[in-house]
Amino acid sequence: MAESNFIDYVKILCRSGKGGAGSRHFYRAKYIPKGGPDGGDGGRGGHIILRGNKNMWTLLPLKYQRHVFAGNGSSGTGNRSSGKDGEDKTIEVPCGTVVFDAETGEFLCEVTNDGEEIKLLKGGRGGLGNWHFKSATNQTPRYAQPGEPAIEKTIIMELKLLADVGLVGFPNAGKSTLLSAISAARPKIADYPFTTMEPQLGIVSYRDNRSFVMADIPGIIEGASEGKGLGLRFLRHIERNAVLLFMVPADADNIREQYEILLRELEQFNPDLVDKPRVLAISKSDLLDDELIAEMERELPDDLPHVFISAVSGMGINTLKDMLWSAINDESNRIENATITHRPLDGHHRVREEDEFIFQLPEDETAPELEDDDEEFDWDETAWEYGDDK
Repeated sequence: MAESNFIDYVKILCRSGKGGAGSRHFYRAKYIPKGGPDGGDGGRGGHIILRGNKNMWTLLPLKYQRHVFAGNGSSGTGNRSSGKDGEDKTIEVPCGTVVFDAETGEFLCEVTNDGEEIKLLKGGRGGLGNWHFKSATNQTPRYAQPGEPAIEKTIIMELKLLADVGLVGFPNAGKSTLLSAISAARPKIADYPFTTMEPQLGIVSYRDNRSFVMADIPGIIEGASEGKGLGLRFLRHIERNAVLLFMVPADADNIREQYEILLRELEQFNPDLVDKPRVLAISKSDLLDDELIAEMERELPDDLPHVFISAVSGMGINTLKDMLWSAINDESNRIENATITHRPLDGHHRVREEDEFIFQLPEDETAPELEDDDEEFDWDETAWEYGDDK
């Protein structure tokens, strides 16, 4: 089976650069035998930087990138010459990428905007040269600061698609059919469950040349929040959607019961999701008459906006767009104001490390050890006040 190009989870080892050591140099010239200390400062170590890129939609470029190491700073030299700064390493990621500490599961940062840069790991500061330590009582200091050490961290990156509307439903509820009918997206459509194996995005045209983005995720089954089916793997993608569109087919045994099951799975995955505005679309309704629709409406929740639609015949599609546009543009629901609590990675997330598409460092392969050739030094924190913390 061909490997999917959509990768939303990677695990990589990152290391910033260590700072260069300060110089313990003394100035010497033919007619100036005691020129005094003139050792320069060490260069700053390189940073690990994340940058949002709106043209990326997957973490695939990072899947096979085992290590990301920034450059080390160079040591200072005489004549108060500072060492060269280490090379920064910039990792470009799709907008909506969330970063966690792989060891503790702690949330580190999130990149949401195009061009946004976040300093993930800070490079070590360069050590001060010996000329910083000269004084009236210590005119020939024969010591300098070593550079600050590098920071090494194994991180997990998760992609959460940014969309205005997220489609939620059981397999074969008609989500992909709806997306293909109202946008230019062409997801695979078939009459068997789990046809959609990866999230799909589509731009939906609206009146007056306006538009909004809709995301279709693979179908959810009961127990998805406990790791059943494919739902858990993709549920994170609806955390950043402004509005949730629940889809239940008209031929379901109990529409209200199926809706409540879907809502319960979302709540168990992340309680914040139940606070998002919701719309219920009863799909495949083209064969229903007005009397049957009126009877089915009596069984639906009173406080939930709903509409009967058919992606094939176009029934209710314009009404659905109006409802979604109104919910999206409600000031309290705007995506930039929506806040989602990023919980530490739990056991369900860690299970995914066993998936074949997740990069893991082989047991027989280890990353290069950090260099530890700096001599012992009694750190004087006040001396850093004279340094250049770039």
